[in-house]
Amino acid sequence: MNGLVVGIDLCDDYTQINCTDEDKTWTIPTVICKHKHTDEWFVGEEAYAHTLRGEGSLVDKLVKLVLKEGAATLGQIRYEAKELLRLFLERVLALAKESYGIEEILQLVFSVRNLDVRLTQALYECADSLEIPRQNIHIISHSEGFIYYILSQKKEIWNGTVGMFDLSAQKLTYYEMKVQRGMKKTTVVAEYENMDEGFDLDILRTASGARLADKILCSCAERMMQRKAYSSVFLMGKGFDERDWAENFMKLLCTRRKVYMEPAIFAKGAAYRALDYLEEKTSYPFTLICEGRLKSTVSMNVLHKGKETSIVLAAAGENWYDRVSTVDVIPDHQNSIDLVVTSLDARKKKTVSIPLDGFPKRPERTTKVQICVSFLDEWTMDIRLCDRGFGELFPASGIQIRQEVML
Repeated sequence: MNGLVVGIDLCDDYTQINCTDEDKTWTIPTVICKHKHTDEWFVGEEAYAHTLRGEGSLVDKLVKLVLKEGAATLGQIRYEAKELLRLFLERVLALAKESYGIEEILQLVFSVRNLDVRLTQALYECADSLEIPRQNIHIISHSEGFIYYILSQKKEIWNGTVGMFDLSAQKLTYYEMKVQRGMKKTTVVAEYENMDEGFDLDILRTASGARLADKILCSCAERMMQRKAYSSVFLMGKGFDERDWAENFMKLLCTRRKVYMEPAIFAKGAAYRALDYLEEKTSYPFTLICEGRLKSTVSMNVLHKGKETSIVLAAAGENWYDRVSTVDVIPDHQNSIDLVVTSLDARKKKTVSIPLDGFPKRPERTTKVQICVSFLDEWTMDIRLCDRGFGELFPASGIQIRQEVML
């Protein structure tokens, strides 16, 4: 390959970057600093160093700033959050380019804690500014990054339930992945839960605090993992850099289970996904169900060339944030558009009926309706119906009906 394949795990406290190299991952604090005198920009530890010497102004929590659509004033100049994120990513990517001596980026996949339209749009705009073709940019959730990392390992690691504890400075999160083999296609399901029992890592500095943290983790593990057969359990996050304080927790996990420590699962999972985009045939021929992917299929029963058939407008396992389907239909003796929503359990179906109230009254089969289906999140479908008329005989009125539907 003549270009870089990059996975980036973008979080508020740190950013990790991996180029499908198991032995090389950069971990950089997600902060940026503008030098007071030279106007030069620094990121990560360099940003902290210049700020401590009083040479610059620091901005942290860049992801949160983007989500708030905020800004920061540095040296009497106001910078939008998206611009600060672009400057940060430009310097982060420069590390990889310089290390490998390669300028071109073939594929770049971001893994983020939670998918949000504002963040995904900001990342796409950053890529545009960095002259990376938009078709080479992809954004996945941490859950999906977890899936790609695990499925890239030996099969004995994921032939049963896989669990993972992520202990960061921000929170404690438990992830779980299962492979469900069906007659037609294998489905991989990954879920996560933010533990209410999360704690500040500063308590690990004292013996009593470490004992409390160990007790908290044991309680979480017992609650989340009881009566389940695990093929492997993973630990990641700053809190597990040292594990001497978690003696009882480690004993609990290691009882009849294989336990692995991997500090960069989301970045490496994103890099594996980026590499897969370059292959003619995917290495992951599965239906993925996780945050960022639809958990239901949306279809419509129609009559096509005299035969009844079903057309799929969105399928379970597809990305919700870039899925848009448009189809034109001609209602025949009906005054509504009916869509069928089917969950993973095919026995669970519901029909969503949208009345064509307000559309012009015309003879039967002389109204063409454009149906546009998109998603506001993985649970909310946005349906737009537009009157397209019927040629010159019945011009389009431009009337639209919009409805949001909970899947």
